[in-house]
Amino acid sequence: MNKSSEITRSAIKTLQLEADAIANLTNFIGEDFEQATRLILRSKGRVVITGIGKSANIANKIVATLNSTGTPAIFMHAADAIHGDLGNVQKDDVVVCISKSGNTPEITALLPLLRNMGNSIIAMVGNLESDLARGANHILNTTVSQEACPHNLAPTTSTAAQLAMGDALAIAIMEARGFSEKDFAKFHPGGALGKRLYTTVGDLVRQEQAPKVEASTSLKDTILEISRGRLGATAVIKNRQLEGIVTDGDLRRMLENGANINELTAADVMTKNPKTLDADALAVKAFEVMEQNNITQIVILQSGEYLGIVHLHEILKAGIF
Repeated sequence: MNKSSEITRSAIKTLQLEADAIANLTNFIGEDFEQATRLILRSKGRVVITGIGKSANIANKIVATLNSTGTPAIFMHAADAIHGDLGNVQKDDVVVCISKSGNTPEITALLPLLRNMGNSIIAMVGNLESDLARGANHILNTTVSQEACPHNLAPTTSTAAQLAMGDALAIAIMEARGFSEKDFAKFHPGGALGKRLYTTVGDLVRQEQAPKVEASTSLKDTILEISRGRLGATAVIKNRQLEGIVTDGDLRRMLENGANINELTAADVMTKNPKTLDADALAVKAFEVMEQNNITQIVILQSGEYLGIVHLHEILKAGIF
């Protein structure tokens, strides 16, 4: 076996071990998991997550996931906690302690201090006979049969299980709270993700480029209006109500049919009942409609009246994708 195949075999083995360990966690989801979730939902405080070593790294990621999905959370390193940082814990906080063995000295020392303060403790632990498991109010079982490390030493499978269990907890809380896309957008205003969640088509409409003609407008003037708007189309309206749309494609098809442009009006070439969206629809929705219908523009309405046209290029320029 060459080195390349040995590398491939090793990678596949690691991924399979971790996948199996995560899949096995479904056997540990039950009453204790539900009670731990309800405890956090009822809490008037925050979720304080603590650990040491690699478990501390996992704790930081779970804190980030909880915060981004509407559950206030902070990280507290277990070693620092017994040297002053325990002051971060408030009376209504729920403490989640993460440890594979559940018997690390820092965690063992921390448990009675938390109990004396009256805080509820959730143990995310891989050893149900440990000090942590015995001292917790609820247990999130992350037991694994072996690490992916060939020496069964480096935390690999165990940390993958911890991370997955943290995600399961965060999403269960999120769904129980009814945390919506709009709520999510409040916590993710930056970058493409945030823009997808809060940018509406109304935000992209530029009033100075909201081309419109009437049904009786000559085809020549209709073409000039399309050119002025620079959106490849113009709406056909009457008393602010949409009657149709004339696009570059409509004009090309008309010319291919040999029509005399001097005798035609917008009504003769317009497409009736074009695709429309309300101004408060998300821009990502407009992109989906365009993709599904193989079009590059969509008409935007506000309270049933014509507001403007959004072109595919405007969505792309907005940085949504």
